[in-house]
Amino acid sequence: MRVKAVIAYDGAAFYGFQSQTTTPKTVTGALSRAGAKLGINSPIIGSGRTDRGVHATGQVIHFDLPTHWQNNLEKLKTVYNRLLSPHIQIKTITPVDDSFHARFNAKRRIYRYVFKATPLTPFESLYACHLHHCDPEKLRIALKRFEGTHDFYGFHKKGSDPGSTVRTIFRTDVKTFRRYIMLYIEANGFLRSQVRMIVGATTAFMHGSLTLEQIDEQLAKKAIHTTVLAPPQGLYLARVIY
Repeated sequence: MRVKAVIAYDGAAFYGFQSQTTTPKTVTGALSRAGAKLGINSPIIGSGRTDRGVHATGQVIHFDLPTHWQNNLEKLKTVYNRLLSPHIQIKTITPVDDSFHARFNAKRRIYRYVFKATPLTPFESLYACHLHHCDPEKLRIALKRFEGTHDFYGFHKKGSDPGSTVRTIFRTDVKTFRRYIMLYIEANGFLRSQVRMIVGATTAFMHGSLTLEQIDEQLAKKAIHTTVLAPPQGLYLARVIY
């Protein structure tokens, strides 16, 4: 039986989501080791990869269950979470059709980037970024330039072959809560480090070191004006929509 699980994790504890040959400290590595203790040896398939230090509050995975767990998903969640604590939490486990695929069936993904307008405390330093002289309206204006269908070749980290670099961003938003500023980007998919590069360009515009025209030129593949990545610790995979 195939199951879909929604998980949250502290990216500061891992070298990224995807398994690597050079380190066991990945999210899928931790999930696989915990699963093996429960007699679950199915591969863990995620909706997408997150970089080292990037967090998730709504990552989605799928895997296949042996028969001895198929009628007791609540107990499975409880035991799994005991093994995964404190850095990973399984929020829900639900049965799905055997054809379900966490990555290929995903329609939209939402990322959230968290800034703080005042200096971070030691307890926040791995989970947000300090933003000097914050102007939410300027952030909102710059983010709007990225909405729509574009070739994001100039806004992704090179080093892998993604196939097409065309993606559609359906919605962007900026929200404030007390001293926190949260940027939201919802798209049909994301390239490697695309969100971090978009956030880097957005804050550069806010600080006056990048113009809207330069953002447009880079989106049109006429020039590369910035390749700065926003730090990973402020980034969260918030939700995956099917």
